[in-house]
Amino acid sequence: MSTAPSDPAPPPAGGEPPGLDDWLARLEKNHPVEIDLGLERIAEVARRLALPKPARRVVTVAGTNGKGSCVRTLEQLLLADGLRVGAYSSPHLLRYNERIRIQGRDIDDAALCRVFARIDSTRGEVSLTYFEVGTLAALLLMAEADLDVAVLEVGLGGRFDAVNLVDPDIAVITAIDIDHRQWLGDTREQIALEKAGIARPGGTVVVADADPPGSLVARLGELGGRHLYLHRDYHYRLVEGLFTVELAGGEDGAPLALERLPPPALPLPSVAAALQVGLLLGLPLNRDRIADLCRVLALPGRFEERLFRGRRVVLDVAHNPAAAAYLRDRLARGGEGNLALVTAIMADKDAAGFIAALAPVAGHWYLGDLVDSPRALPAEQLAPLVYTGGQRGTTHGDIRAAFAAAIDATPEGGLVVVCGSFLTVAAITEFMGV
Repeated sequence: MSTAPSDPAPPPAGGEPPGLDDWLARLEKNHPVEIDLGLERIAEVARRLALPKPARRVVTVAGTNGKGSCVRTLEQLLLADGLRVGAYSSPHLLRYNERIRIQGRDIDDAALCRVFARIDSTRGEVSLTYFEVGTLAALLLMAEADLDVAVLEVGLGGRFDAVNLVDPDIAVITAIDIDHRQWLGDTREQIALEKAGIARPGGTVVVADADPPGSLVARLGELGGRHLYLHRDYHYRLVEGLFTVELAGGEDGAPLALERLPPPALPLPSVAAALQVGLLLGLPLNRDRIADLCRVLALPGRFEERLFRGRRVVLDVAHNPAAAAYLRDRLARGGEGNLALVTAIMADKDAAGFIAALAPVAGHWYLGDLVDSPRALPAEQLAPLVYTGGQRGTTHGDIRAAFAAAIDATPEGGLVVVCGSFLTVAAITEFMGV
């Protein structure tokens, strides 16, 4: 178990108690490494906290892409049914508070500071990562809120992620692809085993990957329970621009078809999986209610459409080849092509694969630096990958300058796409004005 001396609380500014920024700055430096997968340390602190179950029922969501969209859909579905709901997701886009939502609202600074202080005073010699403290904070705040359902997004992997401290009533595994190689493995088969770690013996699992790796199917088979697979047990389709889902039986055993719905703005596999979970939880789903939900479903940074200086802008946090391919296909379905793409990406991502996935709709790449992130790949190093892939592109220093150049070069009414990372989208969101 990694341990560290228990540092004193953050120094107050002008005699005031430490604020959220003080706590977050300290948490970033509190552990020798940013990511330290494993449950031993967080389980010990949870024991000292006497951590209760965060809600009467828990849904845990793991996967490479589409997790956040699944969490948001299920959260909105449950709220619409009048239930008390908490949601935990990561990373945040603009404010840390976005990570924890109670009854559809971001948690406030005071509540976060209070539970951070409690965790810090309880952990003693046990060293926790930024994410582990945040997870414990979310679980404590949810337990206080007397929730019917908690929806928890896994941060990285599944088996050794801090969220896996909690036993779910239903587990969801969204699309699986290669990402975070240094922690999860180099193949979909390896990564799928990490994601399968959120499943429990005899439990219920909803799989939203249309082509699940054999290792996932085999592992779930070993565990037993009820496992519902996309396009085997439940289905979705998009016909003539309308969305239809066919769900496997819920508590009463009866399947349900919801036909010709307005297409939601979020990824369809994630929405279908959330609806399947809703039926399993016993929600009374009907077409009119789900049609209303589909019309308003949205999540910042997930194919988020805005207007800026007479240009259309799509903000999307896609940051790996699979997510880029989904973004490309969605743009292509809308008849979009020869686009201005504004991009900055992290150095540990498959940048060449990301560029190749978007190449069919790319006209010109506008590359910029994320000057506040040491993890980001410098634009001057990303540019050769663009050129090697047969694409046209230019570097513009800071990512905001790249975006401004793309806006200037795009005719009024034209489309500019911003993608590559959460930090990229956050920077441009702030530049445009939240």
